[in-house]
Amino acid sequence: MRTATKLGLYGVGLVVAFTGAVGAGRLAGPSEEPPPASHADSGGHADTGGHDEGAGAKVPGGLQVSEAGYRLVPETAGLPAASAAEFRFRIEGPDGATVTAFTPTHEKDLHLIVVRRDLSGFQHVHPTRSPDGVWSMPLTLADPGQYRVFADFQPAGRDEGLTLGVDVPVAGEYRARPLPPAARTATVDGYTVELTGDLAPGSSSKLTLTVTKDGRPVTDLQPYLGAFGHLVALRDGDLAYLHVHPEESPQAGPDITFHTEVPSAGAYRLYLDFQHAGKVRTAEFTALAGKVELPKAPTAPGHDDTPHTHG
Repeated sequence: MRTATKLGLYGVGLVVAFTGAVGAGRLAGPSEEPPPASHADSGGHADTGGHDEGAGAKVPGGLQVSEAGYRLVPETAGLPAASAAEFRFRIEGPDGATVTAFTPTHEKDLHLIVVRRDLSGFQHVHPTRSPDGVWSMPLTLADPGQYRVFADFQPAGRDEGLTLGVDVPVAGEYRARPLPPAARTATVDGYTVELTGDLAPGSSSKLTLTVTKDGRPVTDLQPYLGAFGHLVALRDGDLAYLHVHPEESPQAGPDITFHTEVPSAGAYRLYLDFQHAGKVRTAEFTALAGKVELPKAPTAPGHDDTPHTHG
């Protein structure tokens, strides 16, 4: 695990407007305002709405803890490092009541994305909901730091989905990791995923991710949440969120194709979930749009990159 498309749409030629892009990689307190664009500090399934970001531009989901009257309310203030602990939260509706009715998107009422603000430690998980509307699940976060938690959902009776985000601290000694270098391939569990295509700011681009194992194309990918692949993109700095899905295809691999429009330059992380042999795996890529350089992990003033504590 540093949208402006509807989660339920699969169709050929799916285009997602987002402020982001691709280059490549390797595998793997709440605020009303977007956080500052800082690699160290920064923490679709749905058409995640968002407010305008300049003339005609739309801010991607996940930058706000509340939108359209809905609010992400964590009931867990913080989590320990390297051990499982229950994370609890609820969605509050425009009337102030806890939301208990949702429209499923890709076979789930809610998708939870968790990632540290340096864009490491990515998880895409699915909590359970109690009758009173409180969502919960055990989370294991390996390293200390500030994590961004994204709730991706569609309330019943609403035509569009939402993605809300909130920060959750994991106490301990913390050092931000720099983004991995851009590359064309990523490997995980003996699988190799190759990225073909480039994203150019301001135009629609076709990205094809090809899955092989032991040098052979994987042609029997298994559907996961109703698709052969799921792609999440997070913008470095503010962790703006995008979740897209591939073109419909009768072929179960090795190619998974996405169409994405990226209007501006920047650095991003891409996380591709795919399922094979009964297990979901995540291939991670560093993504670059335009002529940009990867940011370096900042150091604390006067400490020459020594670890510091996040509470």
